[in-house]
Amino acid sequence: MTQRRRAAAVIIRDGKVLMVRERSRGDTGRHDGQSYWTLPGGGLQPGETDEQAVRREVAEEVGLTAISATYIRDMHYPSGITAVFAVTVADGEPRLGADDLPCDCPRMIGLDWIPLPTMAAVPAMLIEWPELGWSS
Repeated sequence: MTQRRRAAAVIIRDGKVLMVRERSRGDTGRHDGQSYWTLPGGGLQPGETDEQAVRREVAEEVGLTAISATYIRDMHYPSGITAVFAVTVADGEPRLGADDLPCDCPRMIGLDWIPLPTMAAVPAMLIEWPELGWSS
């Protein structure tokens, strides 16, 4: 099986990280399965770089313009690899993008700013990434 390549954005504002709520397909074939929170992001289009993809996904999923995107690291997920970026966005309030994809992809159902965990709960490797805005 070919591993899918994705890009995801860590966007922090006022001590909170922007997350998208998604719902997977359930047994009925409709988007009535499990819901979960995830970082804004998605799959790369043909010929697209990781950075181009994360900038596009931020615009499409949460309606914000990426000013900068700093690569953090690759993370494994069930069907591939996600390139994670610390993303700075232009001023403005996020809005949930249109989710009219003709695929079996999860469906976006909401978004919110989620408080960052306390430093005691953050794995040591994350503390090494000052571009995320965390300080010990």
